Amino acid sequence: MFNPLSIPFGCVMLYNVVKLKDGVSDEDVQLALGEMCNVVKNKYGDDKGGFIGGQVYKFSGFVSDEGSIASKKQTEDHIAIVTYWQSFEQHEKSHADTVFKEKFEALSSYAREAYEIGYEMLWQGEPE
Repeated sequence: MFNPLSIPFGCVMLYNVVKLKDGVSDEDVQLALGEMCNVVKNKYGDDKGGFIGGQVYKFSGFVSDEGSIASKKQTEDHIAIVTYWQSFEQHEKSHADTVFKEKFEALSSYAREAYEIGYEMLWQGEPE
């Protein structure tokens, strides 16, 4: 559950932002989020399903002055869900499944906005 991830080159990464409704805390959504992540991991976590691994983050409020260009605007509070897949098609197939949709609807009931965007990997590396 808390092991490091090994991300193969050539995979795709999906970045999901969930902005919570006013008055809803991160703690309020932990059960729905945990159930949704558990379904993804257990149902789609093989070569056929395509799920490689994922991470969930809470926005901490800091914005890097050193890594940002032309934008001092603060980002609204949100939860970020980062998942890695063998292909975008496998991701979409899993998310069209009734079991996943049920768990995502439970999470989205706490959200005022959610969106998910995909990325193709161009580079990765570790210190030598």
